[in-house]
Amino acid sequence: MDKKLILDACCGGRMFWFEKNNPNTLYIDIRSLPAGTLNRTPKFEIQPDIIMDFRKLNFPDKSFKLVVFDPPHLKSLDLNSWIAAKYGTLNPKTWRDDIRQGFNECWRVLEDYGILIFKWSKSHDNRPKRDISLQEILKILPAKPLFGHSSGNKLNTIWMAFMKIPGGPQ
Repeated sequence: MDKKLILDACCGGRMFWFEKNNPNTLYIDIRSLPAGTLNRTPKFEIQPDIIMDFRKLNFPDKSFKLVVFDPPHLKSLDLNSWIAAKYGTLNPKTWRDDIRQGFNECWRVLEDYGILIFKWSKSHDNRPKRDISLQEILKILPAKPLFGHSSGNKLNTIWMAFMKIPGGPQ
């Protein structure tokens, strides 16, 4: 495989990508889902280049210039639900460690002066027991974002940018 500059650590259905098969990007996910599996979205598919868990990335340190980290955002979902199938789900007991470990792995494989884009959505279905607030996420991350921008109909999704500056938080 050619050297890729960009890692999408939880590619899912590649929904935010303009070019869903960007030649500079390595798409990974812990799961795959063939098209036609979800009745509500029959063309939706999850087809990573490599099946891999974002909590244990099998790449050397400083392998990528840009890392995109868009982990599942909800906990306590029925694992057979449409939302769980499309977006994935977090373990309600281990989600803090899972997100922290995933962020640390993304940070580890990021080159010095590289950029990490972290996407978080605080609400999908207005059920607070399933949601994790941005404040909760920021408390567990080992680095602070440089800036962020909210998007979506209800501004529930935030895109945050981090830069790996040598000597900074590791």
